[in-house]
Amino acid sequence: MLDQAQRDLLLSRIRDIPDWPKPGVVFKDITPLLADPVAFDTAVTGLAAAGRDAGGRPIVDTVVGIEARGFILAAPVAQALRASFVPVRKAGKLPYDTNAASYELEYGQETIEVHSDAFRPGAQVLVVDDVLATGGTVEATAGLVTGAGAHVVAVSVLMAIGFLGGRERLGNLEVQVLLEI
Repeated sequence: MLDQAQRDLLLSRIRDIPDWPKPGVVFKDITPLLADPVAFDTAVTGLAAAGRDAGGRPIVDTVVGIEARGFILAAPVAQALRASFVPVRKAGKLPYDTNAASYELEYGQETIEVHSDAFRPGAQVLVVDDVLATGGTVEATAGLVTGAGAHVVAVSVLMAIGFLGGRERLGNLEVQVLLEI
């Protein structure tokens, strides 16, 4: 897990954008974090920790990144864990046969998809995303993973917006959060 100096670094590289994408929503912009190599590396190392055992050995063979900012974080996490990377995308963005799941967002409804052959049965999966808000996106993603016969070992997110109840919605899934917002 991160120490206080590392958390402070990450927090200092996340800016709030009020009323985006719609009035009342405060968007958490991580582009300053991505532009800082030390902060980006800190985030990737912290996120990857959920895919390792107490001795530091990888316990997952697949890392899922949720569109779109989850891709940016999950791909280097997969590299760090020597695991495969699977993108979960918005409907209509993947070119092959897909499985889909729909869910509610804090500001609307969305459908996500994954290639139907993305997971081998029994795969050990780490789900990575930037923000855990209401938990709908992660819950839908976990459903796609388990529906394919794979196992969600853990969920690792850069930040969680606690008052929106995402952790509670995810029930028994192990959730690692680097920053509580």
